[in-house]
Amino acid sequence: MGALTTALFVVYMLVAPLTGWLGDHFRRKPLIIGGALLWSVATFGTAWVHDYWTLYIRHAIVGVGEATFVIFAPAVLADFYPERERNRILTIFYLAIPVGAALGYLAGGELGTLWGWRAPFFVCAIPGVIIAALYGWIGREPERGASDHVRATSDRSTVLGLFKNPAFLTATFGLATLTFAMGGISAWAPTFLNRSAGLSVSKAGVVMGAITVADGLAGTLVGGWLAQRWLRTNHRALYLLSFWSVALTLPCGVVVFFGPPTWIIPALFVTEFFLFLNTGPLNTAIVNSVSAPVRATAISLNLFFIHFFGDTFSPQIIGAISDRSNLRIGLGATLIFLVISAAILFMGARFAPPLEETA
Repeated sequence: MGALTTALFVVYMLVAPLTGWLGDHFRRKPLIIGGALLWSVATFGTAWVHDYWTLYIRHAIVGVGEATFVIFAPAVLADFYPERERNRILTIFYLAIPVGAALGYLAGGELGTLWGWRAPFFVCAIPGVIIAALYGWIGREPERGASDHVRATSDRSTVLGLFKNPAFLTATFGLATLTFAMGGISAWAPTFLNRSAGLSVSKAGVVMGAITVADGLAGTLVGGWLAQRWLRTNHRALYLLSFWSVALTLPCGVVVFFGPPTWIIPALFVTEFFLFLNTGPLNTAIVNSVSAPVRATAISLNLFFIHFFGDTFSPQIIGAISDRSNLRIGLGATLIFLVISAAILFMGARFAPPLEETA
């Protein structure tokens, strides 16, 4: 089961650099539409598989479509708004993550219980097709770099320069270590609730979905709002708020994984809230750390690194640890990566780019 998630992210990760290059050299609107259709068709086709390896391959193909949309959409939005406003806009955009994750848990748990595991794949393919059609009809692609106000130095505007850009690197690897923890938690939390909190499999999915949608909406909105206000007085706010988001998650995670069973659900609620605080600010920090000529490439490299060092292997690693000990210890390993993430993000604040330069 853990290997299915790994397959998706391996393909997603390997395709990302190529799609980033395409996004910096070709029109992004048709690329976004094609990606949405590809992942929808692959998801829909999963409903007809009859053996594990066919399921594995189709699940991996979903990563190709996802890599296009997740890379191009933030780059397009960044061209509509200047650096100081991007946190506000991307916070709204990234609300899709908790909403989509929660709907997936709820739909998968309920439809799977009622009609078997194939039913959710039929339903979950429909939104991607609708979005592709709507974007093709009313979507507009802005001029590349139209809203940039920070000077395009070599470390911000060239591919090789990205590897010497400390603002980009610290945001990327801070997010990578955080993603290791988040990927493992999201993959195994329903199983953990079933084993340690005594919930049924279907109820664990419903509870996890409810917590995710509530915390995702509240945490993402509150984090984006706090960072936007903090930016008025401190251009390092995006990094500092992300640091506090991870730091405050740590004690709550200890209670979830090693505390008494009666505390698991309320502590998980608080843990996810703090995890979601950094969603808009940290992704905005990555977008603002580079200039328009390499923005899609930078986002694609960021995705490669956060998945290679993050959630591509974390579900399988946590599963392996759990098989040799128990799931509490497996999930407890994520706390080590949260400590590393907090340290990197705190260090990265010193490299945050100013937001008032003239391009």
